[in-house]
Amino acid sequence: MATEFLRISDLHAFYGESHILHGVDMVVNHGEVVTLLGRNGAGRTTTLKSIMGLVGRRTGSIKVNGVETVNLSPHAIARMGIGYCPEERGIFASLSCEENLMLPPAVGSGGMGIDEIYAMFPNLKERRESPGTRLSGGEQQMLAVARILRTGARLLLLDEISEGLAPVIVQALARMIRMLREKGFTIIMVEQNFRFAAPLADRFYVMEHGQIVETVVAAELDQKMDMLREYLGV
Repeated sequence: MATEFLRISDLHAFYGESHILHGVDMVVNHGEVVTLLGRNGAGRTTTLKSIMGLVGRRTGSIKVNGVETVNLSPHAIARMGIGYCPEERGIFASLSCEENLMLPPAVGSGGMGIDEIYAMFPNLKERRESPGTRLSGGEQQMLAVARILRTGARLLLLDEISEGLAPVIVQALARMIRMLREKGFTIIMVEQNFRFAAPLADRFYVMEHGQIVETVVAAELDQKMDMLREYLGV
């Protein structure tokens, strides 16, 4: 029996006077991988930022394990076991790879140990003394995700983690998503790369103009490809 981790109801989000989300409704169950699809500007990243409380104003409801969070601050939301990996990665150039990894505080129990993380990301172990600026784009992306895993977060919000990376790195990230799913993590991905997301997600929410316009489960992908191509322009 699936249990809800996150339930969003009639979510509206604003940056100043700009009204970005117009009544988003979605559910994510424990242990699921869910992908938000849509063209640029559809509201996918704003949805992730709204979950973390990183927008100017939110109305509606965002419940995490049944607890309303729409009026909570970002640090209080993080302590409910949510980790956000933004598109810009946020690697500190003057710190070593390992110093970057150790920087965030624990937000919950059960975070991965450093040895467990290095087993999942052997590249990071090899580069642990390297400054952040010396890491490749793929290594920076691995580090940005690995940093969250140490904190004890169980819901991971991943924004365009495959963007601009070499195919071999994208394949490594796909393996990482599968491993995290096996370990019981819940994941919401924003992805432009449909080929990357398609074999990984249990469910897809298609966004347009700040709303969810279609929901597709993995078993329906083949029969709904024409509809998805129309929405995504691929």
